Amino acid sequence: MSGRVPSRRSQQTGLVLIASLLLLLVVTILALAMFRNTGLSEKIAGNVREKERALHAAVVAEQYAEWWLSGNATSSLAPVACNTSADINVVPTAVLICSNAINPTPVSLQPNPQTVPWTDGSGNTLGFTFHPNSGSTAMNFVPDSSGSTSNTYAGPPSFYIQYMGLGADGGGSVYKIDAVGYGGTTLSVAVVESMYEIGASVKCLSCQ
Repeated sequence: MSGRVPSRRSQQTGLVLIASLLLLLVVTILALAMFRNTGLSEKIAGNVREKERALHAAVVAEQYAEWWLSGNATSSLAPVACNTSADINVVPTAVLICSNAINPTPVSLQPNPQTVPWTDGSGNTLGFTFHPNSGSTAMNFVPDSSGSTSNTYAGPPSFYIQYMGLGADGGGSVYKIDAVGYGGTTLSVAVVESMYEIGASVKCLSCQ
């Protein structure tokens, strides 16, 4: 009775093939993980960029409102119940000092500027839009000549000035400024707020 005994060389060749396949599998898994991490990092970077763009847009509107308020709060303008919106780039004199809160709730009448778009509680849109519109500081809201929307904004930033009454120190009147800005989409939105007391001089209550 005779049989064929596998040679040691044949056994070694089979082990090398298995080891090679396992190594290839490990390398493939590592490569897929690297591609996935790269895509995730790009999404995170994009979200951070849009967040910063929205915040900067909101600050633009807030700073304009603060500048406007410092020159007009002591004028003949009296607080009124606001129930409309306006584009300051089109009608610069449309800004109002409002006596009512943003998005008032039926019970407490507390402002809720985090919910956008802003309303007066009856469905009327509130806020005065403002954005740089000349030179290198222009904000783009339409695609460029190549059709790209990478640097556009979903909408112009807006602000709202509310009269809060006399300050606790009796030194002047207190105003609250809310501003909202958008990034490339309406999902990237930022809301900022500041409090100002204006009397003989301007005092920023939220800068301390």
